[in-house]
Amino acid sequence: QVQLVESGGGLVQPGGSLRLSCAASGSIFSINAMEWYRQTPGKQRELVAAISSGGSTNYADSVKGRFTISRDNAKNTVLLQMNSLKPEDTAVYYCRFTIQTQPLKYEYQYWGQGTQVTVSP
Repeated sequence: QVQLVESGGGLVQPGGSLRLSCAASGSIFSINAMEWYRQTPGKQRELVAAISSGGSTNYADSVKGRFTISRDNAKNTVLLQMNSLKPEDTAVYYCRFTIQTQPLKYEYQYWGQGTQVTVSP
């Protein structure tokens, strides 16, 4: 089994910073994409940032220049550094990894449990 555990959410004032972390554990052979999504009530979950196994990154337009995604392959961990936070960044943030648990097996996507980020004065 594979488990993803997130940490780092919380309450921050506008203009502040937070760093989210998501670590995978369990039966892991390789991890391809690592992604961060966010969701607010009544809306679909949206992709915030992604990083490939080779280190290529992709960001939603709304966070470009403010958020930075990075990965530590040795620790099976992805980080999301969020700077210049705005009230509209308030959401539950989820990580998602594409993982191959054994050689020559299919890849599957696994989700973290979500962490609340609230940006408010």
